[in-house]
Amino acid sequence: MSANLSASEAWSRLVSEAQKELPEATVRTWLEPAKPISLEDGQLILGAPDQFAVEWNTSKHTAILTRIAADVLHTELEIVFQVQEERTQRSQMDLWVPTASSDKRTKVRLGRPLNDRYTFKTFVIGKSNELAAAAAHAVAEVPGKTYNPLFIYGATGLGKTHLMQAVAHALSERNSGARVMYMGAEQFINEVIESIHGRKMQEFRKRYRSDIEIFLVDDVHFLEGKEMTQEEFFHTFNALHEAGKQIVLTSDRPPKEIPGLEARLVSRFEWGMVADIGQPDLELRIAILRKKAEQDNLELTIPDDVLRFIAEHIRSSVRELEGCIIKLLLFASLKHREVTIELAREALSDKIRQGTEQSSGAPAATPSVDRVQEVVARRWGVTPEGLRSKARTKTLTIPRQVAMFLARDLLGMQLVQIGQAFGGRDHSTVIHSVGKVAKNMKYDHQFKERVNLARRELSAP
Repeated sequence: MSANLSASEAWSRLVSEAQKELPEATVRTWLEPAKPISLEDGQLILGAPDQFAVEWNTSKHTAILTRIAADVLHTELEIVFQVQEERTQRSQMDLWVPTASSDKRTKVRLGRPLNDRYTFKTFVIGKSNELAAAAAHAVAEVPGKTYNPLFIYGATGLGKTHLMQAVAHALSERNSGARVMYMGAEQFINEVIESIHGRKMQEFRKRYRSDIEIFLVDDVHFLEGKEMTQEEFFHTFNALHEAGKQIVLTSDRPPKEIPGLEARLVSRFEWGMVADIGQPDLELRIAILRKKAEQDNLELTIPDDVLRFIAEHIRSSVRELEGCIIKLLLFASLKHREVTIELAREALSDKIRQGTEQSSGAPAATPSVDRVQEVVARRWGVTPEGLRSKARTKTLTIPRQVAMFLARDLLGMQLVQIGQAFGGRDHSTVIHSVGKVAKNMKYDHQFKERVNLARRELSAP
C-alpha cells in the first residue's frame, strides 16, 4: 500500500471493488453511507450512521473488506466501524426556564428529545392528512392564535407525532429561545405522582404553568381514568390557554371517544381545532415510500415497481411501510440478492396477508361502505336502504349495528363518516352500536360466527 494513500482513497478503492462482489443494494445501504475517518497503523476507521449499522457492517462485511484490502491494497488492513461522532452529539430541543436568582435564562433539558427527521419538509401530505397538516402549519406560523389547542387524532403510526414535532422544530428555528415542552402524557402522569409524593406540587405547577410557551403532549388518551392527573392537567391547560400559550395534543381517538375523560377536559380539547389523520390511500403510501427512499438515498436501490408492490399490500400505517423498507433491505443484504418484487414478496411474507393477492397478482380491493351494507343486509334478510333509513325496528337495528361495526373494523372509517353513511346518525349512536356488537360477540358464539362470515365475505378477493 502506498504510504501516501489517504483514508478516503483507500475506502473508495475498497467500495469500488466490493461492488463487483456484493449486490448494489448492499453497497448503497451499508457501505456507501460509511465515512472514512482515519488510516494509520494498519487500521482503517470508518464512521457509520448508527450503532445498528456498526454491528451489521462488522458482522457481515469486515471479512470480505479485509480480503479485498489484501488483494487491492496489498496489505493486511483491519477494518473498524464506529458511530460517527457528530451523530452522538446531535443537539436536541431544550426547554428554557428562568432561574430564581437572576433574570438570565438557564438551559434545562426536560421532556422527550425531538426526532430530527420529523419536520414539515419530510411530512408527505395526502387526502387523509391534509387538514391536520394545514392546521399544524398554521399553528407553527402563529402560535397561540389560530388553533389553540390543536388536537390531532388517528390510529397508531399514521404521523401524529411527526406533525407535532414538526411544529416544535419550526417554532424553534424561528425562535431559538422559545420555551418548548414536548412530552408524553405518561410522563406528565409520572411527574404528578412524584411531585405529590415529594411534596413538590408548587414547583411542578410553576414549571408547567409559568415557564412554558409551547406545550406539546403526545397520547393524551393515557389520561383516561386518572382523576388526580386530570385535575392538574385541567388547571395547567387553563393557565397556559389563558396566557395565550400554544397547546398541541395527540391521541388515538377524538376527545369524546376517550373513556374516563372528564367532560370539562373533553370540552377544552375541542375548543380549537380537532383534526384527524386517516389511513393513507395507495397514492399517498407510494409517495411516503419514495420520500423514505429519498431521505435514505435509496432511490436507485429500490425500484419503483417494488415500492408500488409494498404500497399495494401494506396499508395499516406509515410506520409499518417504512419498517418494510428496512426489513427488505436487510433481507436483500443477508441473501446477497438484488431488490425485486419476488424478493419483496419473500421478505415480507409475514406482512402480506393471505387473500390480498388475486391470481393475477393484483391486490384485493378494500370493500366500500356500500359493499358492507349490501353484504350485511343480504345475510340478515333486509335491504341496504333499510340500514340507511331512520327506522328503529329490531329487524333493522341489529344488522345496522353489525354493518357499523364492520365499517369501523374493516374500513377504519371515522365515527362521523360511519354516522353519515347510515342515515346521518351522530357519533354517540355509532359508538354504542360498535360497542354492543363487540360485547355480544364475546358471549354469543352463534352471533359471532354470523358476523365473522360476513367479515370473511367482505375480505375475500
